Amino acid sequence: MEERLQKIISRVGVASRRKAEELIAAGRVTVDGAVVREAGTKADAAKSRICVDGKPLPEEKRRVYFLLNKPKGYVSTVADERGRRTVLDLLPENRERVYPVGRLDQNTEGLLLLTNDGALTHALLHPRFLVYKTYRAKVAGELTPERLKKLRGGLALEDGITAPAEVRVYGMTEKGLTDVEITLHEGRNRQVRRMFEAVGCDVRTLKRTRFAQLTLAGLKRGSYRMLTQAEVAALYRLVDGR
Repeated sequence: MEERLQKIISRVGVASRRKAEELIAAGRVTVDGAVVREAGTKADAAKSRICVDGKPLPEEKRRVYFLLNKPKGYVSTVADERGRRTVLDLLPENRERVYPVGRLDQNTEGLLLLTNDGALTHALLHPRFLVYKTYRAKVAGELTPERLKKLRGGLALEDGITAPAEVRVYGMTEKGLTDVEITLHEGRNRQVRRMFEAVGCDVRTLKRTRFAQLTLAGLKRGSYRMLTQAEVAALYRLVDGR
């Protein structure tokens, strides 16, 4: 399958897509021996010999995509110097090395993607692609109309004003907590918790239920599954238009 050269170069880890475009413009990339200078040029990595500075691209590793229903008590890193359990402990040992797409803090559960596809990871986390994430929370404190207006319209946090969010209140739980759903496209550190704290509400439980078009349907807590080819293609269309 033909793809743009900068995507192929980025995917195998030689350079970021932007840097790959610079390499192409500088005449440092060849396809079957011919110098290519147009960033929009397409090639088939399986059929063409693509070189950067005269060196062939490394063999592309098999790309894998895991969807995990993360439980509490696990950190979203590949290793932890404090010896805490990581999300990789929930995946099979005999697998390719993968990395989380973003993070869920130790006390947040729910949907987490893990993959070795660096290009897709970068795109899904880039703010310009507006990849929406939905969370279900139970918070202490009343979500008054004024507080809801602030959450929906944007809040001033220490790292800047948040983008508008969708917020839906489901009611009160037996323990007197407010059951609420929030959808946003940003991915700042502990953003959902900080947003509720900013309006005077304490998050007691938090779970990510949706990432882009993906959900936890049929997936038990602590379990995982592989993404289908159709799901991977849909993620690429979301950030790439293909």
